[in-house]
Amino acid sequence: MDVRAFRPGDTDAVVALWERCGLTRPWNDPRRDIERKLNEQPELFLVGTVQGEPIASAMAGFDGHRGWLYYLAVHPNHRGAGHARALVEEIERTLTMRGVPKLNLQVRDDNLHALAFWKAMGYTREHNVSLGRRLIPDGPS
Repeated sequence: MDVRAFRPGDTDAVVALWERCGLTRPWNDPRRDIERKLNEQPELFLVGTVQGEPIASAMAGFDGHRGWLYYLAVHPNHRGAGHARALVEEIERTLTMRGVPKLNLQVRDDNLHALAFWKAMGYTREHNVSLGRRLIPDGPS
């Protein structure tokens, strides 16, 4: 797998990847998420490609306090080959070079596969409650 920055021409393939991996929700338009990311730290939006086709993604950001990681996805046909690990390690390397002290992410509590992956990567479950409030509606709530 080759890792590179997301390109606008990747949009359809990446949205299809996120849908295939169960990362999308009706109230959160993935195309709008991509548009927003391309306006803020677009270099932290990575895709993994095989023969030029996106098969993996990771979207990160730094808010001045913590790094955040979103949309880590690997196409089911390409899992088990270390692609997710490679993307996470590249994000961690890039954020560390920027002086980011800590990387946070959120995992749905019923996603046992993802929780096991993150544990194997050295991430620990923190005793926090995630709160949110939508400021700009993307779709039905």
